[in-house]
Amino acid sequence: MYESYYGLSAKPFQLKPDPRFFFGSKGHKRAMAYLEYGISQGEGFIVITGEIGAGKTTLMRNLFCELESENILAAQIVNTHVGSDDILRLVAAAFGIEYENASKAALLTRLEQFLKQCDKQGKRVLLVVDEAQNLTPRAVEELRMLSNFQTDDKSLLQTFLLGQPEFRRTLLSEGMQQLLQRVIASYHLGPLDLTETQSYIEHRLHTVGWKNDPTLNADAFAAIFEYSSGIPRKINSLCDRLFLMGYLEEFHAFGDTEVKQVIADIRQEFELPVKDSEVLNKECNTPELRELTSMSLENVDDRLGKMERSIISVIDALKKMLPTTNINSFPDKDT
Repeated sequence: MYESYYGLSAKPFQLKPDPRFFFGSKGHKRAMAYLEYGISQGEGFIVITGEIGAGKTTLMRNLFCELESENILAAQIVNTHVGSDDILRLVAAAFGIEYENASKAALLTRLEQFLKQCDKQGKRVLLVVDEAQNLTPRAVEELRMLSNFQTDDKSLLQTFLLGQPEFRRTLLSEGMQQLLQRVIASYHLGPLDLTETQSYIEHRLHTVGWKNDPTLNADAFAAIFEYSSGIPRKINSLCDRLFLMGYLEEFHAFGDTEVKQVIADIRQEFELPVKDSEVLNKECNTPELRELTSMSLENVDDRLGKMERSIISVIDALKKMLPTTNINSFPDKDT
């Protein structure tokens, strides 16, 4: 919508991972170096972790764009909320191998035959497992077992595990020693700093033909960084909304005022309902209760004493007003 208004050839802040927009920050360049090293080894596991939206998938796609595609056969798994048996079916499905109604033994046999056939054709097979933090330890163990498929001189499958930081706890848990011994490269992808955040935004804009319309001042970049904490996906989401507002309001310059306005809109849209405890506190915040809680214990005792004397007076008055009744005239409650 705003692309044509600002003379851009495409949407610069899309959430979908796209290697065209790969930005080589210090962390991303180092992660790429680890990935390239791992690829050169041709075996084992390569682990990349990072916060949600840190750019792990974009990093992998950029790596595959640089590889010789005719010699590489890569498949990706993104749905990892599965058990140990289903992970093998997902691997088979990712490589186009028949898996329905197949036993575990049959799946392993078909996978081994497939890998050997690829090797004869001179192709390297890579498996990318995204959202690896959702894998159970048993599912991770099944993936490790696939690394046992090899010829006399090389491994037939290399696996990349991409996950959020908590996946490292899985790797360090009891029973993961055999997998850890096969991890040949590992890197944690951190957030961008303030300078990199500005460069990242400008890089994405230049990729789609930005000619400094609109402009963003230093305060705007600082506000974007403060909100996003340097996480690329959060930067994209905020900037997309910022440029949309600019189009609707016909802005050609953004400062921190405009950025903070968009941030306020986003927070209002996704504001959580008031907690029950907060409602309770609000309802209980009456003058009477505030007065009661502010009283000392002596005042409380005095107040209760006055209330007791008042109740006794009321009871005495009622006795004088009502006729005397024999208690024995009331029926027994058990009859």
